[in-house]
Amino acid sequence: MTKKDEVSIVVVDDEPSIRQLLMAALHFQGFNVVSAATGTEAIEVIEKTKPDLVVLDVMLPDIDGFAVTRRLRKDSIDSPVLFLTARDDTQDKIMGLTVGGDDYVTKPFSLEEVVARIRAILRRTCQEGDDNPIIRVGDLEVNDDSHDVIRHGQVIDLSPTEYKLLRYLMDNEGRVVSKAQILDHVWQYDWGGDAAIVESYISYLRKKIDGITFINDQGEEEKVTRLIQTKRAVGYMIRAPRD
Repeated sequence: MTKKDEVSIVVVDDEPSIRQLLMAALHFQGFNVVSAATGTEAIEVIEKTKPDLVVLDVMLPDIDGFAVTRRLRKDSIDSPVLFLTARDDTQDKIMGLTVGGDDYVTKPFSLEEVVARIRAILRRTCQEGDDNPIIRVGDLEVNDDSHDVIRHGQVIDLSPTEYKLLRYLMDNEGRVVSKAQILDHVWQYDWGGDAAIVESYISYLRKKIDGITFINDQGEEEKVTRLIQTKRAVGYMIRAPRD
């Protein structure tokens, strides 16, 4: 799969307004989208279409989203699942990941967040851009085959850990990730590492990625736009500049 418009998504939610809103937003992003309003209908649609990703509400009127996911996995359907849940409860989130889900979004959510989570899941599962190793955020370009990193045409030398941290941020473009999540993914500390190491490596990465200067059309030295952002008391994220 090499084109985003070849990615198929099934949206499952019993609330028509939410279902239609998600479908419109995903169509606008270039995805092929079909929908279902119940768990039973979802299983039928998913088994028939074998989508690249499922956006699945947990609270459905007949079969809940967890049961739907168990059924899909039992039937060897491995489409990634992004859960939508109205309950911000840790046990629910753990349950969702345990039954075979890939991520979750808590209602109420922003469409931007849902799209960012979908793109991150597709990148992680290698279902978007299989034949193209290039990943971009703004003018930052990473080649996942060669591990080359280029920003505004300039080659950036990163250590293996810096590269892994950058890729994790890019996989979650537009989404804030906490220090604990970064430790768990980059250092595999299972939530028990020293958060200070994250701050240090974010600082190293920011100097290399966001510290670049270039000569503009007027012949003046100019700095690139900052991509790596800090959300105080929450975490970090990478996002392309908004027009």
